[in-house]
Amino acid sequence: MRTVNSAAGDIACNLSLVRDEIADTVAKIDEQEVAALAALLHQTDRVFVAGAGRSGLVLRMAAMRLMHLGLTVHVAGDTTTPAISSLDLLLVASGSGTTSGVVKSAETAAKAGAHIAAFTTNPDSPLARLADAVVIIPATQKTDHGSSVSRQYAGSLFEQVLFVATEAIFQSLWDNTDEPAEQLWQRHANLE
Repeated sequence: MRTVNSAAGDIACNLSLVRDEIADTVAKIDEQEVAALAALLHQTDRVFVAGAGRSGLVLRMAAMRLMHLGLTVHVAGDTTTPAISSLDLLLVASGSGTTSGVVKSAETAAKAGAHIAAFTTNPDSPLARLADAVVIIPATQKTDHGSSVSRQYAGSLFEQVLFVATEAIFQSLWDNTDEPAEQLWQRHANLE
């Protein structure tokens, strides 16, 4: 049986592991790819987000921040989400770039003439091929259990870095406005 001290030691070790893997992976992201994706966000009024599992949850968090900036944001699959059109942007994420529902959403957006921005680990994936802007996150895919890139389980590193990247995009977009935090806060949900 583990003692409290060994558990605390394990936690300290794993906090360092997660922190270091995130920092190393973020440092390998191509800033020009992220800037191109941010430019697409800056050029549209309506953003749709689509992702599955934990990647989808990260995109929901990004959707909230984009809404705080004043963009109209919809989450694919929600009952009030309208049809996407040629004036819109679909923001998607899939580590493998092959998640069927996410790829299908991108195909639908492409047929409607919408722009597509994608986060993935796989530059040769169907999702990357459909996208107008692609950010490659050099993390392992969730099924790559023997990787030397990450000691974390499944797609954890991809999802963590996806969160950091979307937060950096939000911060950059906000930095290019003259809106104070108080103005963004007025858009925050008040029916919580």
